[in-house]
Amino acid sequence: MRFVTFEFGGKARPGLLTTNDLVVDLSAVGFSSILELIEAGAAGRAKAEAFAAGAASENTRPLKSVNLLAPIPRPRKLICVGLNYRDHAAETGSQIPDVPTIFNKFATAVIGPGDDIVLPKVSKSPDYEAEFAFVIGTGGRHIAAAEWQKHIFGYTMINDVSARDYQRATTQWLMGKTFDTFAPMGPWIVTADEVADPHSLDIQLEIDGEILQNSNTRELIFKIPDLIAFLSSVFTLEPGDIVSTGTPAGVGVARKPPRFLRPGEEVTVRIPGIGELVNPVVAEG
Repeated sequence: MRFVTFEFGGKARPGLLTTNDLVVDLSAVGFSSILELIEAGAAGRAKAEAFAAGAASENTRPLKSVNLLAPIPRPRKLICVGLNYRDHAAETGSQIPDVPTIFNKFATAVIGPGDDIVLPKVSKSPDYEAEFAFVIGTGGRHIAAAEWQKHIFGYTMINDVSARDYQRATTQWLMGKTFDTFAPMGPWIVTADEVADPHSLDIQLEIDGEILQNSNTRELIFKIPDLIAFLSSVFTLEPGDIVSTGTPAGVGVARKPPRFLRPGEEVTVRIPGIGELVNPVVAEG
C-alpha cells in the first residue's frame, strides 16, 4: 500500500493511493493524519485498507487532481545518517566509519513533491543527496537488530539538500543541513510488505535529464537493523519517526569541478518500487 498526505479544500488530509491512482480520503474514516494512522498500528492499517476497498466516489479523487504534501509533513524526528555508502566514502577519500554518523533536520526543512527547493542567499555551495528512508511503525528502546522488521512501517525517499559551506564551517553538520526546504520528502510511504529487500534497491538522482547519482542500497555500510539497534540504544524511537539512510556516490561537492544546485533546475530522486520525488530549484527571493 502507498500512503500519502494530500491537500484538498485548504486542508491536509491522509490518503491511501490505490493501484489505479485514486486517492482515498482517510479522513472520512476518522484519521486526521498519516501519523495517527501509523500510531494505530496493525488495526489502523486494516481499517484504512478495508475502507479503501469499498470507498464511495465522494471519498476518492484522481491522483492528478490533488496536491501531494510530504507524507508526514512535520515528523517528530527526522534522523539522518552521514557517510553511509561505501561508494560515497570512496569518492570523498573517507575511511569507512566504525559507528554511524548521526545528525538531524528540523521539521521546517520538510517539503513535499513538486515544492520548490529554495537556495539560500547566504550559501554558495548548495548540494543534492538522494536518500532512501525508512519510517518507524512500532517504536521502542533497546531494539535488537534481529527484530528490525517488526518496527518498520514503510519506506520513502528524501533529498538531503546540503549547504556544504555551512556544513563544513564547524564539526557539527546541523546548520548546513536544515535550511528551510532542505528536506524534500515523498511522494508517499510504501508499506514494508511491498519491498522484498530494502537492501537491494537501485537509487538514482537526476537533474534535468542528467543522472548524477546511480547506486544501490546494497552499498549501505550500516543497514537498517544496525541503525535501529544503534539509534534505539540512545533514545526512544517513536511511530512515524523517519530515518534517512545516507547518500551514495555522485554528490556535487565530490565532482571535479564541484557541481552545485542552480536556480531553474529540476531534481528527481528515483527508487524503482517506491517512485520518483521531483522538485524544482529556485533562488531565495
